Amino acid sequence: MFGQITSQERQAWQRDGYFVRRGAFQPSELTPLHAAVERVAGRAALASEAEGESYRVDGNRYHDAASATIQFEHRPGSSTIRVIEPFHQLDSRLDRLIDDPRLVEPMRDLVGDERVSLFTEKINLKRPREGSGFRWHQDSPYWAHFCDHLDQLPNVMVALDEASERNGCFRVVPGSHSKGRLPGRQDLGELGPLFTDPRYFDESRQLAVEVPSGSLVFFSPHTVHGSQPNESDESRRALVITYQPGGQRMFKVDAVREAGTVSCRLAAG
Repeated sequence: MFGQITSQERQAWQRDGYFVRRGAFQPSELTPLHAAVERVAGRAALASEAEGESYRVDGNRYHDAASATIQFEHRPGSSTIRVIEPFHQLDSRLDRLIDDPRLVEPMRDLVGDERVSLFTEKINLKRPREGSGFRWHQDSPYWAHFCDHLDQLPNVMVALDEASERNGCFRVVPGSHSKGRLPGRQDLGELGPLFTDPRYFDESRQLAVEVPSGSLVFFSPHTVHGSQPNESDESRRALVITYQPGGQRMFKVDAVREAGTVSCRLAAG
């Protein structure tokens, strides 16, 4: 189940633009990942006060420090971290996760290359009662200025906590990937073009992807997705890791990070 993708998964990928593997990681494996994520969040919070540069986009606070971009929740004055991208360089346990065969083996199929490397990755923290939602978007427009192999940038979301509608689980529009990169919005400020224009997909087809902790959701860079706010008393933490063909440099780091190889090392790009 945790190796190369099955024929049913291949069909779902082609038809829907995503598929799910439930319970890929056991609770005992999630405990050290939880600890690693909280270590990184703590370091990011300290770094945002001590180094780097803060700036605002569409009124929302971002901070570049510790070789990462830190996004804060969108309420005025909030010090709660929303997203950290990238993260592998900030913790050795999270760096080793990039090479886990449960992630890498399916990605060889989805990328269409026996060699795969890391493109980018982010931590979504989705804190209790504070974690905000994400508007409908595709990932491909965000990366279009950087590379020309957009079709070979599959994502995998690692659900570190149980994901439900109540805590703002991942939501997807099946089949929305089929037309590739879609037009963005022109009415939502500077970042509007990165949010998908609702005229180009059928929002009524959306599905809430409710999964137990330890599950994996593989989804296309062209799949329209988003989420609602976390209205529960528990975090809904997740890691989203994007792979690409081997030998390609990372999105935010000028280096190549091969994945699943014996050496598993950073090579200068």
